[in-house]
Amino acid sequence: MDYWDQTLTGFGVRLSQGGTRSFFLIHGANRHRITIGRYPIISLSDARREAKRLLAEFTLGKTRSVPITFEDAKNRFLEESEQRNRPRTTKDYQRLLDRHFRFDKTSLSEITQHGIMTRIDRLGDTPSEQNHAFVTARVFFRWAARHRYIDRSPLEGLALPAASRPRDRILTDAELGAVYRHARAYPYPYGPIVSLLILTGQRRGEIAALKWNWINREEKSIALPSEATRNGRAHVFPYGATVAKILDRLPEIGDHLFPATRAHVRGQPTTIFNGWSKGKVAFDKALRIEPYTLHDLRRTFSSGLAALAAPIHVTEKLLNHASGTRSGVAGIYDRHSHIDELRDALDRWEDHIHAIPNPR
Repeated sequence: MDYWDQTLTGFGVRLSQGGTRSFFLIHGANRHRITIGRYPIISLSDARREAKRLLAEFTLGKTRSVPITFEDAKNRFLEESEQRNRPRTTKDYQRLLDRHFRFDKTSLSEITQHGIMTRIDRLGDTPSEQNHAFVTARVFFRWAARHRYIDRSPLEGLALPAASRPRDRILTDAELGAVYRHARAYPYPYGPIVSLLILTGQRRGEIAALKWNWINREEKSIALPSEATRNGRAHVFPYGATVAKILDRLPEIGDHLFPATRAHVRGQPTTIFNGWSKGKVAFDKALRIEPYTLHDLRRTFSSGLAALAAPIHVTEKLLNHASGTRSGVAGIYDRHSHIDELRDALDRWEDHIHAIPNPR
């Protein structure tokens, strides 16, 4: 039940069935409700003082926030993101907001810094995910402030919760050999994915998204369209004999090489493999090496080609880098594919991996 203050219009206290007493203020033509706080954490005199302050701000026009729920604001934010950002960016925003910030029908103006940081602090065991969640929340609440849905972002002035450290992990030959041998014996789909990451140097998302019609088996090459690459540049690269054998052994159960197993429509897979976290935990149980990430395999590929004396422009072309020797005027006028050099580098890389001795 709501009990109204007789001396201050719109101010009252709500008594729930469980006995909780919460002070509130209702104002404006749309009867927007603001929760001030619970008794006895906030006293009656403090709650009344805060209600007067809010009413004064509304009267003076200092606060012009538009009442909206978190869910409605999130949907509008994602709609705008689709128009301004790459699809992957919007997809990441939606994943992080849905997974870590389930405020649902809560009014956006009632969401506090404490409520947000409580959820972010729970991610302390995964610093990278913690930082991504924080950045997404900061972008969202800044957007909400610009649209006058809230007075100001509750995350303004806060730094990243986890110290950002540049990664420079490169696996030793012994470590790389252990991961590669384990991957070759490991079941589909995670084992073949890791094998392809090691042998091609591509990003994990690009390998997971591979479609059969992107592969030219006669020329032994793969063509990634621009929408499948992280930098938005179409990418064609050759592959070696070992990759050809891996591809030949993969089951063809749809358009993708690695379809998801849990999302089906009439028996047909609709999404690609995305079980990275659980997949890596299970995969790494049998390995006795220092912690590494899948992206470290790409860095190791690049370092390995350098050790094999592959020209820098060959490495950059294989990695689809738009920097260094392929940027600016050099990138515009470089129309030669260097396909023979690329194949030679990949053949030497495969030979190097196969020559890594097995310590057992």
